[in-house]
Amino acid sequence: MLEHRTLAELLAEIAAATPAPGGGSTAAVACALAAALVEMSAGPPHERAVALRARALQLAEDDLASYAPVLEAQRRGEPTDAALAAAAETPLAIAEVGCEVAELAADLARAGRRTLEGDATAAALLAEAATRAAARLVELNLARMPDDVRLHAAGEYGARAWAARESALASG
Repeated sequence: MLEHRTLAELLAEIAAATPAPGGGSTAAVACALAAALVEMSAGPPHERAVALRARALQLAEDDLASYAPVLEAQRRGEPTDAALAAAAETPLAIAEVGCEVAELAADLARAGRRTLEGDATAAALLAEAATRAAARLVELNLARMPDDVRLHAAGEYGARAWAARESALASG
């Protein structure tokens, strides 16, 4: 499991010339880091941030295998649309979690303890980046399916995370 690796081990795995971990898992780990900052910035345990951190870590793990069917279809010379459609699910879930983390972080940056405003703002920035990275993966996976409703959802998560980041940056 990714969460049991040291940071150095995880970075080495990401840097390796292998399909996974890649952008999706990395976005999910960034989302988990942002959720951890929300937990810390909230002071007392923030149950929703705890749950979002756990969900992000699970999604990082899920993403390790989510693109394998696409690669297998390519290897066999088979159509990839169905595999790509299925592969869009995990990054969409990452974008959803990242969006919520960004919004929680923005709330803390605006109304939390001033001594932790920088941490909450960092969480909002990380969460927005994770959300937008995951949303882009959804767009890439569904590029040949322009009517797929998940494209709109991914865009909405990205826009909301951007707004949360802007709010966090304006809080000072």
